[in-house]
Amino acid sequence: MGQMDLDVLHDLIEGHAAALELYARQWCEIPEDVVQEGFLKLVQQETDPDNIVAWLYRVVRNGAISAARSTSRRRRHEAVVAGLTESWFQPWDGAMLDGKTASEALAQLPVDQRETIVAHIWGGLTFEEIADLTTCSASTAHRRYVSGLSALRERLGVECPAKPRNTKT
Repeated sequence: MGQMDLDVLHDLIEGHAAALELYARQWCEIPEDVVQEGFLKLVQQETDPDNIVAWLYRVVRNGAISAARSTSRRRRHEAVVAGLTESWFQPWDGAMLDGKTASEALAQLPVDQRETIVAHIWGGLTFEEIADLTTCSASTAHRRYVSGLSALRERLGVECPAKPRNTKT
């Protein structure tokens, strides 16, 4: 910023930030960030613009449109990737469990439980390996696994399968 002092910057922020946010909101979902970026660009100017307020509106408008395009690209990309991603559960004839419902229930678990379950069941990692990966003890990894499975059973309304009995003759 050229000769502009902090008092002038303060007055600009106090007098125009809210209106600039409202202005940016018509294009994007992050108007506060766009306005903040606009003021940062103002501070970085070698010389002050002739009409600072008009300059801020132009910068905020351009930033908001750019942010909206970026959000749109990200959402399109995420939708494409989501469409390509298979469910975590493979369908099985006669299954009492819907894969989509199970995936949603798994996604609702706390991160540490979900991570442990996925690493153990689908990754084939031992609890010791999971402990190294997540920087916890093997007993904590096992506890997360058991509590996560319990929470999944409760959410899905599924009983714990009976363990097969060892029948030696």
